[in-house]
Amino acid sequence: MSTTHPALARLPALIAPGQPPTALAPMQDVTDLPFMTAIGECGAPDWFFTEYFRVTETSRLEKHILRSITENPTGRPVFAQLIGENLPALRRAATELLKHPVAAIDLNMGCPAPKVYKKNVGGGLLRDLPKVDAILGTLRDAVTTRPFTVKTRIGFEDTRSFESLLDLINKHQVDLLSLHGRTVKELYRSEVHYDYIARAAERVACPVLANGNITSAEKAAAVVTETRCAGVMIGRSAIRNPWIFRQVRERFAGQPVTRVYLREVRAYVDRLWTVTDTPGIPERARVGKMKKYLNFVGQAMDAGGAFLAAMRPTATAAELFAVCDQHMLAEPDALFADEPFAGVIARPNCETPHPGPDADEACSLDTITA
Repeated sequence: MSTTHPALARLPALIAPGQPPTALAPMQDVTDLPFMTAIGECGAPDWFFTEYFRVTETSRLEKHILRSITENPTGRPVFAQLIGENLPALRRAATELLKHPVAAIDLNMGCPAPKVYKKNVGGGLLRDLPKVDAILGTLRDAVTTRPFTVKTRIGFEDTRSFESLLDLINKHQVDLLSLHGRTVKELYRSEVHYDYIARAAERVACPVLANGNITSAEKAAAVVTETRCAGVMIGRSAIRNPWIFRQVRERFAGQPVTRVYLREVRAYVDRLWTVTDTPGIPERARVGKMKKYLNFVGQAMDAGGAFLAAMRPTATAAELFAVCDQHMLAEPDALFADEPFAGVIARPNCETPHPGPDADEACSLDTITA
């Protein structure tokens, strides 16, 4: 499978020229330098996107996010993502970032976490297209030596402004649009509206990356065919399966897709534990961070969710690794599932409906936003 979108020439070179590009979606508190390092060892995407830099009148570039650009060992380009609504501050942050080896400046207009959109940033901007117009104009004017890109959703509560949003993408000559095929209010609960991604791919001048439920190499190929988008952006499925980008390239090339065994999954767990080690972090906090990853890994471990049920109550490293050994090394040559098992939920308190006006606030993993 190949792509011929002429505007791809303005973007960083691909691992496999001529194939649809792949990108690791930005996920707050996940796509940091350690996680990018771990993903890179399994098969890097064409492009990485950072967690978002929070931009306000008094903000400064967060050092730990900057490290994912300046110290990245993968050899792959890193797009720096901004979130904010203050025009002078966004201009200042973009200008500062351009002093570093960023591949592009990306604007977050899709984060669906209520604590974010209630501040009228991220997905909240989709309620105010005149403000979007001003922000896109400001950043396009500031970012001239590198690509300027946008990640967004198809609307806030509905899609009534979708066509107008696409007009703004064209007006400001955005170089790449990453589009999650749900509205902000749909979070992750609905089916992905790939027909809107197809409409964007047809209407905008820049390449479009399809985002949302790209769960496997086969699904990536199907979505590219269905939407005629330029490529795919993968988020939560890359936490579950860090080999997915290599597998997608194999599928696009018409080659057999590499299968993954449980012993390799167990080695991935060890690698995550190693790369996320930070001096002075209490053991319980490290275990908690590992459980954030393993909530997604567990979606492809067993159809009944037995691994997740055993893993979630653990409090110490010894308990956590004992559960991993039990479920991953009892049959080390068993295959890891290519797709998540139906009904095995990684985020049980935000992927299933909840009653009450503050239901959206209850998500314990609401910082994973892709």
